[in-house]
Amino acid sequence: MLSRRKEAALAALMVCVALATAAASAQAPPAGAPITEGPTGRIALSDWTLALDPADRGLARGWQRGGFAGRQVTVPSDVDPLHVKGRAGTRNYDGSVAWYRTSFQAPTAGTYALSFGSASFKASAFLDGKPLVSHRGSYLPFEGRADLAVGAYTLVVRIDWRDPGAQSRQGFHRTWFNWGGLNGEVSVRPIGASELLEPTVQTTLQPDSPQAAQATVQLGARVRNNGPDRVIAPRGTLTNGAQGIPVAFPGQMVAHGDTASFSTSVTISAPALWSPSDPNLYALSLSVGQESGYSARIGLRQLTWNAGRLYLNGRRLKLRGASIQQDAQGHGDVLSPGDQDTLVGELQAIGANAIRTQHPLDPALLERLDAAGILVWQGVGPVEGAANWRSNSPTLQREAEQQAHTTVLAAQLHPSIFAWNLVNEVAANGRNAFEVNYVQALTKWLHAHDPGRMVAVDVWGDHPPVRAGALYRGVDAIAETDYTGWYDSPQFSGSRQNGMMRSRLAAMKRTFSGRVLVISEFGAESNTLNRPGSPGSYGFQSSLLARHIAVYAAEPQLTGMFVWTLRDYAITPTFQGGLIHLKLPHLRLIEGMNQKGLFTYGGAAKPAASAVARLFKALPGD
Repeated sequence: MLSRRKEAALAALMVCVALATAAASAQAPPAGAPITEGPTGRIALSDWTLALDPADRGLARGWQRGGFAGRQVTVPSDVDPLHVKGRAGTRNYDGSVAWYRTSFQAPTAGTYALSFGSASFKASAFLDGKPLVSHRGSYLPFEGRADLAVGAYTLVVRIDWRDPGAQSRQGFHRTWFNWGGLNGEVSVRPIGASELLEPTVQTTLQPDSPQAAQATVQLGARVRNNGPDRVIAPRGTLTNGAQGIPVAFPGQMVAHGDTASFSTSVTISAPALWSPSDPNLYALSLSVGQESGYSARIGLRQLTWNAGRLYLNGRRLKLRGASIQQDAQGHGDVLSPGDQDTLVGELQAIGANAIRTQHPLDPALLERLDAAGILVWQGVGPVEGAANWRSNSPTLQREAEQQAHTTVLAAQLHPSIFAWNLVNEVAANGRNAFEVNYVQALTKWLHAHDPGRMVAVDVWGDHPPVRAGALYRGVDAIAETDYTGWYDSPQFSGSRQNGMMRSRLAAMKRTFSGRVLVISEFGAESNTLNRPGSPGSYGFQSSLLARHIAVYAAEPQLTGMFVWTLRDYAITPTFQGGLIHLKLPHLRLIEGMNQKGLFTYGGAAKPAASAVARLFKALPGD
């Protein structure tokens, strides 16, 4: 039974969630609207037919030509977003094969691009029965192209998400349920005589202050010339309210079939800056005449770091938040607009100004986080854990680097992203030379390509290095897990656990002196199955989180902390808490769920949510 005080606190928190969700909805892209960012002229393909193919006979039956019956679904889509437990959950987790079919019209003859936001795990697309494009890996955009005459066309996509273990061995490990489906937006657009590609934005403030008198905005873009040899000069605008700033790139001679890089800068007086407390956004629109265009909402902000301190628009930035998994009960990893608004509302209700994520986020969710002013510590590349690293060949290492490049190029305009995290839970100085080489190659590339964001590495806190080796050379920010009081010494007294936390912080500061330091994970499982106050109970979780937050808040060199995790989520159906049962053999957990969330899988606030909200909202910072 909860006390009346705790019941009142929970009720107040849920009111805050509702109000924050409403506020997020008001500022975020309209529910159901297409993703704002991207090339102009694209049309989302939302209405599809889905057919299951567990015996994998579709190819032999000619399903690539579209001749199959099925149920009507809306894409993005998970094949089965419901079953996560028991035999049905195990079958769903182990994966299967399914087929999607839709149709579209080509109003004029020419080249068309079919773009896919994500597919889990392997996708093979066919256009009128002919192979269009194949792809492997979740949460990574890809594209196929075809020369089309005027008329109607049938697009078919075969999805294969069997054997998550094999996926991991190929460098695509997942940290939650093995959802399968066409789980990203699919669109079609005509390709004109030119294409605008991969815009970039860098902001420099004069002075570096939230009240900067002016901002110099450096804009870049690549343009592919599909027409004759000619001079190309992209144009555009940056708009915020009544303020419109013209953008003009110097013209360049570009040969047919070549791609040229363009850059220019504009100076904006009294800029409306982006920050968690005031997340102003500008509409960016770029075009090459009537041939091609690109639009996005961007934020003008300057990130700097020095001597282990992080600054946003010249002000010291202290991070507080939670890690998230892109997962919602009944929807899997395809979050509805309502799911996304609720997630943002929950973050605002606990007083978070930042999140940590191990996998690339859906662009629509990133747009909502931009609008809400919530910073993102974004994982890129392979996601491993507890000293694992599977990209152990030259080919797999190149593919790992390509994963990271693809994520960065797709998400680089979002002002909410402040750090690119390259590896998750690396132990000591890396598993082997492949992991070290991967981090070093990406660190060099990111510093050249995106100097306005930090390059980060997550360290497994149980096995940190005593001295930082080559893997960390050039890395700007270091995060460590700290499960003191859960996996580490749950039976110890609170005061002894606090001492352990402080000792780990002291070691972290010695090893990574001068780096921006963050605690990436801390927390404990909780449910109603365990005795009140004992490990696994709501009270234990609240108390442990509060002590962690108090220790971290007292450390001036620490830049941030992320609770693991915002919400409970589905994991492998056989998951029973991991190694915790070696320490707590009588602990009772719900099989198949990670229950370290501040909210349940269904969205109910646990007592820890109000405890964290009270402590986070008392902390200084933007």
